[in-house]
Amino acid sequence: MPTLGTFSLLATFVVAAYALAASVAGARLRSWRLVESGVGAFYLVAALMTVASGVMVHAFVTGNYAIKYVQHYSDSAQPLAYKVASYWGGLDGSIMFWVFLLSVFGSVAVAINRERYRELIPWVVAVIAGVEMFFIFLMVVHNNPFETFLTKVPADGRGLTPLLQNFYMAIHPPSLYTGFVAMTIPYAFGIAALVTGNLDDAWLRAVRRWTMVGWLFLTFGLTLGMLWAYEELGWGGFWEWDPVENAGLLPWFTATAFLHSVMVQERRGMLRVWNVTLVIVTFFLTIFGTFMTRSGVVQSVHAFGEDRWLASLFTGFMIVILTLSFGLVIYRLPLLRSRHELDSWASREAAFLANNWILLFSAFFILFATMFPTLSEAVRGERLTVGPTFYNKWMQPIGLVLLVLTGIAPLLAWRKSTISHLVTQFVWPVVAGVAVGAAVAAFDVPLWASGLCFALCAFVTGTIVQEFIRGAQVRRGATGTDIFTALVGLVARSRRRYGGYIVHLGIVLMFLGFAGQEFKREETVLLQPGQQTTVGRFTIRHDALTVTSDEQKQMITGVVSVFDKGKPSGTMEPAKWFYNKHEQEPTTEVAIRRAFSGDLYLVLAGYNPEKQTASYGITINPLVDWIWLGFGVLAFGTGLALLPERAFAFAAAKLPAGAVTTGLMLLLLLMPAAARAQHVESPQNVPVVPKTQLERELQHEIICMCGTCGRQRLSDCQCSKAAEMRTELAGLVARGLSRDGVYAYYIAQYGSQEPLASPIDKGFNRLAWMFPYVMGASGAFFVALAAVRWSRRERPAPEPPSPGRNARADKEKEDAALSARLDDELRDLD
Repeated sequence: MPTLGTFSLLATFVVAAYALAASVAGARLRSWRLVESGVGAFYLVAALMTVASGVMVHAFVTGNYAIKYVQHYSDSAQPLAYKVASYWGGLDGSIMFWVFLLSVFGSVAVAINRERYRELIPWVVAVIAGVEMFFIFLMVVHNNPFETFLTKVPADGRGLTPLLQNFYMAIHPPSLYTGFVAMTIPYAFGIAALVTGNLDDAWLRAVRRWTMVGWLFLTFGLTLGMLWAYEELGWGGFWEWDPVENAGLLPWFTATAFLHSVMVQERRGMLRVWNVTLVIVTFFLTIFGTFMTRSGVVQSVHAFGEDRWLASLFTGFMIVILTLSFGLVIYRLPLLRSRHELDSWASREAAFLANNWILLFSAFFILFATMFPTLSEAVRGERLTVGPTFYNKWMQPIGLVLLVLTGIAPLLAWRKSTISHLVTQFVWPVVAGVAVGAAVAAFDVPLWASGLCFALCAFVTGTIVQEFIRGAQVRRGATGTDIFTALVGLVARSRRRYGGYIVHLGIVLMFLGFAGQEFKREETVLLQPGQQTTVGRFTIRHDALTVTSDEQKQMITGVVSVFDKGKPSGTMEPAKWFYNKHEQEPTTEVAIRRAFSGDLYLVLAGYNPEKQTASYGITINPLVDWIWLGFGVLAFGTGLALLPERAFAFAAAKLPAGAVTTGLMLLLLLMPAAARAQHVESPQNVPVVPKTQLERELQHEIICMCGTCGRQRLSDCQCSKAAEMRTELAGLVARGLSRDGVYAYYIAQYGSQEPLASPIDKGFNRLAWMFPYVMGASGAFFVALAAVRWSRRERPAPEPPSPGRNARADKEKEDAALSARLDDELRDLD
């Protein structure tokens, strides 16, 4: 079987090379038979990768430990679902899974569009085949997943990393991979359009839909990653700006920018160079994100480790991508000129321009911050950490500005908004925002950032509701139907527009969950059996500590009784699990009591089985479940926008396919904890409860220095080294050291600022703090300069009216106005 797998990879490389060569030759020679041959070979690539994937899955299911990759990531006690998930659990398999997905997606895209875009298809096949060849080359010469042991075959495997044996983590990586791979399709069509010179707006239709598919899967993967971190890592949060998660966020920003700016090109014939650039940059960031997580240039709890040879191959590939792509853009600049100009700053085009600039700033800021530790190590030989405090300082205001634009853009007219139009459009959304702002102020909610976020969420919701109501009223008056039928017909006629509004509503719900973190409460308590403590409205009583085991792991579980406002509310069982063969990688199982008002979140932070004492981390997380609900709404809106015209009539009798998909996603997100793997820590750990606010804050500001946990903060890491450092930190604070004194102690102990979660704002480190200012100011200046020059282009002077031509001129103006209005109405349709 390993031989069959290796042969499949070699054959796939040869067939992909033929697909590329035949397609290019067929396009150049205008030989459709040669192009058909290349397309057939392209389909064969998908078939061969399916065979290779089947061989790998079979090896995991049957326990073929002669294959090194299977032995490293599986064992006989592992559940079947995790044996299958082990396929993409390591570096070699993840690369093969990437090529498999790309071959399937590419085949589907070519099959759907081969007749509609006959001139583009040969170049689409060539681009996708070229990307496939690169990844297959990596496997053939360096990371062969079918490599076998040359001597004695082990009797059993080491097993999948415990942190990955989780329901969400089993589907989180393939969701992100699918999003990454889907972004190759728009890139291929964009390059094909540049090569052939067919740069009218027709190619955007295929690109737009595939970008939406990739964007949805990226969002799904990021949300699953947040949910995994929330339920599995035991630190009470859902996003820590981990480099691997940042790698998925980078193309998400640029894809979001493209999905907005492409509407400007379709509607007004503007931003054509910009949209091609966004397609290229989005694809490039998917490759760069893959490079970050697989080359070792960043450190993370779920990165694949350091591999300099792999890093050099990726670097060469990325240079080729940028050189060829932007070389074609420069060559085709004459064909990419905008057909129209910016008529007014008070227009939807201007709002989308601002939206794009902020999204691109966000992407490059996160890219710089993620790579800053590597940059500092290369320049100064000292690897610094850029922690959540640094990211949050910048991304909070950026997120609020994007939220404002989400509400403002739909209220503005295309071309130019008059004063009366602005007043009519903004009255009710502003009233909603001000009313909620006054309410949160009355309840003493902090203005920054949660109070402002609540008010802006109300403003955006008011905008969305107003758009639905006004549109339904207009359609009701035109058709004479009831309001509900009019609303359904409205959405059916403009699915992209109103599906987008539903996506915005999902974003609003997610922002509500983010704002709720302002009221998060955390306590750590040490309890003996029968003792209890109260946090908020909940009383927690420690009843017992149990130690059990099965064939795969040992489980240490705290049994806790919960009282809600004094009334019994059941029991919760936070636990620590030790997996056999991975005893040094303990994992934390969280007990969560969910409610839309907020979650009660319990972690077994430490324990003493002999004395039956336990240390519990107790967190109350207000509104956090609105994040998962928001994704469900977002997925529904995206599915609605993707539905073809004929599907909506079908939806009148049955649920649309998008609704089924959304329901499944919501089911996956809200499955009970019993359906997920759970995990634990060493019995030798001594429970350390922060005694002061300073000690609690410092646990969030000091990095664990074990070297294996992905540089987590002391408050989050559950390894033995983190426990020792927490004890050491408690002693430093007890001796009266200040925050600066503790910083100085760890800097002296480790010889650098590496133990600090954020670099001190001095010397070279100031580059990290100054870069966002410089980049933001420079970007704003160039965007403003381009927009001013754009809006000040000289227009041809009107001819002086001549006698007898006034009536005809008035008639021509009226016809032009009617034609423009008709064009606008037609562009609203799919």
